[in-house]
Amino acid sequence: MENTAFLDRLYQALGATALMLGLVLVLLGDSHPTAAQELHLDPALVKGPDACGECHKSSVGIWKDTHHATTFKNLPRSDKAKEIAKAMGIRRIKAESDCLGCHFTSSVVDGDVKPIAGITCESCHGAGKNYIDVHSDFGGKGVTADTEDPGHKVARYEKSAAEGMIRPSGLYAVAQNCYTCHTVPNEKLVNVGGHPAGSKFELVKWSQGEIRHNIWYSKENNAAPIERQRLMYIVGQALDLEFALRGVAKATEKADYAVAMAKRAKAAEKRIKKLAEAVDAPEIQAILAIAADAKLKLNNEEQLTAAADAIAVEAMKFADGYDGSQFAGIDAVLPKLDK
Repeated sequence: MENTAFLDRLYQALGATALMLGLVLVLLGDSHPTAAQELHLDPALVKGPDACGECHKSSVGIWKDTHHATTFKNLPRSDKAKEIAKAMGIRRIKAESDCLGCHFTSSVVDGDVKPIAGITCESCHGAGKNYIDVHSDFGGKGVTADTEDPGHKVARYEKSAAEGMIRPSGLYAVAQNCYTCHTVPNEKLVNVGGHPAGSKFELVKWSQGEIRHNIWYSKENNAAPIERQRLMYIVGQALDLEFALRGVAKATEKADYAVAMAKRAKAAEKRIKKLAEAVDAPEIQAILAIAADAKLKLNNEEQLTAAADAIAVEAMKFADGYDGSQFAGIDAVLPKLDK
């Protein structure tokens, strides 16, 4: 915990979580309904996928056919979505709606905050206005990523991160964006709207599906190396537990949401116990100790939130401290690529 770089990454990650779970945006005095929604990203800082696609053509090209992209058109037409919206009293799914935070990316268009796309690059890597120019500057006219000076590359990465970019090397910080939505941080949406309390999300299986997140380096939509998959699987289980605890912490009644989140927390804890049999890492033992002390009950927000925060610390330490080569013992539980 004395490592400054580690602390910086931790504060960035936990700060992003707080933003996603509770930021009410009021932009430029705008009275447009969307401005009052809880959004993952500050719309004033969102550049949109086309801006990313200027360099990342292959990635954005594949993304356009994924569920993350097509939700923009398909979700408002979905019978289930319409059913949930009606139960929640939502008249328009793309405006003044609890759907905006997770299913869409919003930006400021002609002074108004409007959804411009589905789940985009910035949903995971942070709103790009402040970092996109730095991130794409390789050191002068004619210089490419292949010819960039190594020192300039290091500085570029550092500046990009300082301006809000969440780089793939920050595994915990990127992956927490997935769990923030896939564990549904909205009790009313579940208890009143009938929305599922979360997806059957597992980080390796879902990140290695339609678009695999190392395409910039491989130039093909190849799976991540096995070492990376091992690390992702373990970090994912810790995040599943962390966000399930956050869900129970926010629950106010013993209904579908609270029950589902408590069950999710117990299931994640059980999986981590199995991992501990094959993985020798003090961070995993620490996570289990934290989980054992956490009481899964209503009106226990302070303790459960503290437990989730502590698990986040250990998960980030784990993600930063290993490269996955040590964990061949969990290969049997990793999802197969055809799944």
